[in-house]
Amino acid sequence: MTVHFIGAGPGAADLLTVRATRLIAAAPVCLYAGTYLDDAVLELCPPGATLLDTQHLDLDAITGHLVAAHSAGQDVARLCSGDPSLYSALAEQTRRLDSAGVPWDVTPGVPAYAAAAAVLGQELTVPEVAQSVVLTRTQARSTKMPTSERLSVFAATRATLVLHLAVTRTAELAAELVPSYGADCPCAVVYRAGQPAQQVLTGTLADIGTQVTAAGFRQAAVILVGRALRLERAGAAPDDFVESHLYGPRDRGPQH
Repeated sequence: MTVHFIGAGPGAADLLTVRATRLIAAAPVCLYAGTYLDDAVLELCPPGATLLDTQHLDLDAITGHLVAAHSAGQDVARLCSGDPSLYSALAEQTRRLDSAGVPWDVTPGVPAYAAAAAVLGQELTVPEVAQSVVLTRTQARSTKMPTSERLSVFAATRATLVLHLAVTRTAELAAELVPSYGADCPCAVVYRAGQPAQQVLTGTLADIGTQVTAAGFRQAAVILVGRALRLERAGAAPDDFVESHLYGPRDRGPQH
């Protein structure tokens, strides 16, 4: 039997892919992180399914449940927040499954940054403003960041920046970004994108930390920073950027 690592997106049931819903509905065992998931996702599981919340389990315990399900001839829906390619612990889980001889596959999901951008109604790459997006995190109670991936290094590019797993340090990180982006740089924090509990904070690097502290966010939120964010509170005008060549006059030559 197979362990299906499934991107559950930002946790909203209606943002799951068709493939994801099909796999969840057919799996007699489902492991999920209860810290971010909307209960409506679990309603997709078949009647009588074994539901295991992994938020208080270590890697050994999680692997034990996956191997046990395989030994019992049961498929497993292993739900990952966002997309499994980002901060999902996929590498260490699949390494252990390979050692145990347990087959697995991966189903992509809506990344948290994409769900947050959709809530904001924002394109993260605006012509001649920002053409790159940096997806990163910072070190707190977690593994070390590579020395070449210091936040200051990424900030120097002034690309649109998306910080995962960092909302409890928003004020500290905003201060660190000011030298490169400026205190008036637009930023936003999106909490539980697409879920009933969704909340959105918008402002600048100068005030976003105070807003997050007041809101009390501790998890399930992403921070977006950059001049490409056209947020009213940051004073962005509706026509202060150039248009891309993507849909320009045909005499500009071939596009993508």
